[in-house]
Amino acid sequence: MPRKQKKPCAVPGCPNLTDSRYCEKHRQQANKDYDRYCRSRENFERYHNKGWKAIRAAQLHRQPLCERCMQNGRYVTATLVHHIKPLSEGGSHAPDNLMSLCDSCHGTIHASHGDRWHKTNGTGSRNAGEKENVV
Repeated sequence: MPRKQKKPCAVPGCPNLTDSRYCEKHRQQANKDYDRYCRSRENFERYHNKGWKAIRAAQLHRQPLCERCMQNGRYVTATLVHHIKPLSEGGSHAPDNLMSLCDSCHGTIHASHGDRWHKTNGTGSRNAGEKENVV
């Protein structure tokens, strides 16, 4: 199957091409900046511990492909684990509250909810307890 064409890294002046937003050289720094400036300390400590890393690894082992891409007939390797109902809204790390996603689908979900970039989607908060049907 043909691959998507690579695009330039989002860092101004970077000549590298990538499949995602940032090249390998800048991805780690972008994640550190996000953790430092956009994520609360409480959430940072909640996700960066051995318990969460084990749960995440188990979920990716159980479901190694992106669940949203599979619904659309594509087979893409999952790299992230998403909470359907966020911990901040009473969700848990239970397997039925987790879904394996690729970077693109995970970003789409959070962008539509206004989570990561602090924007609102006009509808208020997400619908708790329902599978993500974001387009």
